[in-house]
Amino acid sequence: MKKLPFLIALILVTSFTTSYAQRIDLINLYKTHKLITYPNYNISVLNEGDKHGLSQNDIIWLKDFSFSTGSIELDMRGKNVFQQSFLGIAFHGIDTITYDAIYFRPFNFQSPDALRKKHTVQYISQPDYPWERLRNEYPLVYENAVNPFPEATDWFHARIVVEKDSIKVYVNHSAKASLKVKKLNSRTNGLLGLWNFGLDGNFANLVIKKD
Repeated sequence: MKKLPFLIALILVTSFTTSYAQRIDLINLYKTHKLITYPNYNISVLNEGDKHGLSQNDIIWLKDFSFSTGSIELDMRGKNVFQQSFLGIAFHGIDTITYDAIYFRPFNFQSPDALRKKHTVQYISQPDYPWERLRNEYPLVYENAVNPFPEATDWFHARIVVEKDSIKVYVNHSAKASLKVKKLNSRTNGLLGLWNFGLDGNFANLVIKKD
């Protein structure tokens, strides 16, 4: 078999390794009505330097988009208001009642309380495994401290790796996972969306890589 010329081989390898990465233009999806939203949701366009996305609350699903395994990367920013700022990513969703999510509590990022700092990144599997049940029955198994700790009101980068049976979370490009957990249900795919509870959260630069 003849060897491919170097340039052609390089193009083929590059195409193969990047073909599954998809940069999601949240602003365009919002403007073209390709997000599943509800009338009482607060949504606004966000453009701050290199941060292009949305400010929103509750759950906003990407319309006609299914996610199984791979990685989800994005920039997020919450608020330093105790028990009022929670934001992250929902996936393997059926609706706003049944889904998995990884979310953050920014108001705990710089807390002087050591235990509160361990409550900064959380996995939940709704409706059977909300955070209250997980914390009571499996303390510090499905939530952990982030590494490194951002400032509470700063933008931070998250990479969520969803595998068949497990989930890993990395913050601010750290090589060390802030959270590693086993999935708590048998769903293998479903809706993907921005997850927020309480005060509005900021979401930008969403990139999805499907396995």
